Amino acid sequence: MIMVAAMAATLWGIGMAMGTPRQARWTMIGLLLVAVIAVQIILPDGHPLRENTGGDARLWGLLLGFAAIAFGYRMLFQMIKEKAQPAPEPPVRSDSFSETELDRYARHIVLREIGGPGQKALRNAKVLVIGAGGLGAPALQYLGAAGVGTIGVIDDDTVENANLQRQVIHADQRIGDPKVQSAADAIVAQNPFVDVKTYHRRLNAEIAEELFSEYDLILDGCDNFSTRYLVNETAVKLEKPLIAAALTQWEGQISLYDPSKGGPCYACVFPTAPDPSLVPSCAEAGVIGPLPGVIGSMMAVEAVKAITGAGDTLRGRMMIYDALYADVRTIALKPRADCPICDGKGAR
Repeated sequence: MIMVAAMAATLWGIGMAMGTPRQARWTMIGLLLVAVIAVQIILPDGHPLRENTGGDARLWGLLLGFAAIAFGYRMLFQMIKEKAQPAPEPPVRSDSFSETELDRYARHIVLREIGGPGQKALRNAKVLVIGAGGLGAPALQYLGAAGVGTIGVIDDDTVENANLQRQVIHADQRIGDPKVQSAADAIVAQNPFVDVKTYHRRLNAEIAEELFSEYDLILDGCDNFSTRYLVNETAVKLEKPLIAAALTQWEGQISLYDPSKGGPCYACVFPTAPDPSLVPSCAEAGVIGPLPGVIGSMMAVEAVKAITGAGDTLRGRMMIYDALYADVRTIALKPRADCPICDGKGAR
């Protein structure tokens, strides 16, 4: 008994001297007790080592059992204590900006194109982002940082290891979590003054209209054409402005589609979806990691401009960015009078 106690004290002292965490030191002592019990079981009666370490495995088993009960009780007590602690209160949002908000958004407010009225418009805005992946990740980050009051995000996917090369709103410890929750937690951690609504499901025709009706502006960062056409059709029907972007390998494109204000809709520009074999996915064709950040950030910029009325938006224009050759082009877009989706509203 004395020898085991001395060994335990020695292990504890060495651990303290080396700065080993308390949990690691307890683990070492636990392993020591397991080794002692093994000695009691394996060695025959009367063996000197067995006699010097207690002589009976039942004694040490009883001691280890009591230690396990005490440890379990401590862990249970800690869990109950943590649950009993009240959750931190979210920041109170009043009609006027708090000192913290004024300081946070100061660089916006001093811009003459935004100012106080523009920042208040951002605070009162409701923006829905389709997809929390490559394009949605940076768009969501900057919408939250910019102070957009209500942000909705819909995505049915979960975080995967292969996402982290470009979807920077997610973290390694979030692998396996719903993307919408991972994104929401990151946004609120960066700016607790915004409200994030999450929809962990796939967008379909049954829910699209009801969902879109709750928001002022739609951002489409999805990765398939069927959803893009559904998003466009719903946005046109409800007269919601739509910022849509797409990317592949080294190139990205972005535009603002808003037939209610004279611009074309997505179907005016892309009447039919291309053959799937001509448009490989990112997994098949690859994509340079920072590209979604560039295009997704452009989506956030266009959203801020559309909400505040600053500058000229990409309504009636498409910006194409070629990262490989550092080339940016802007082409004019016109509504089609025979468009079956918007009925050529923008052409009238």
